[in-house]
Amino acid sequence: MLGYITVGTNDFEKATAFYDALLAELGGTRMMEDENFIAWSANPAGGGAFSIIRPHDGKAASVGNGVMFAFAANSTDLVDKVYAKAIELGGACEGKPGPRGESGFYAGYFRDLDGNKLNAFFMPGME
Repeated sequence: MLGYITVGTNDFEKATAFYDALLAELGGTRMMEDENFIAWSANPAGGGAFSIIRPHDGKAASVGNGVMFAFAANSTDLVDKVYAKAIELGGACEGKPGPRGESGFYAGYFRDLDGNKLNAFFMPGME
């Protein structure tokens, strides 16, 4: 059910070097990246990735800021449905469902009732 985990960083270069080396021990390699984000996986087609990010809000990363849990969905329709349910249940919008980047990645972002950031996402090839 979980697709990937993201943690924030205040020193992107040091975190990149640390996780490149650490996750290589587990068979992890970079599967997706841009100037603010890198994701590693040992099995990109099967899901289960770990990533670092510069927090989107521009504030310092801390435990909780930049941390997000993602739920894998098998279609964009299911992403839409999960996002709508979260909002219906009192969650707050953090980014309406839609494509992100050019890789086919599609996600809807929301916060739960306690303020935890989550998303539902679909990535072609993971169905």
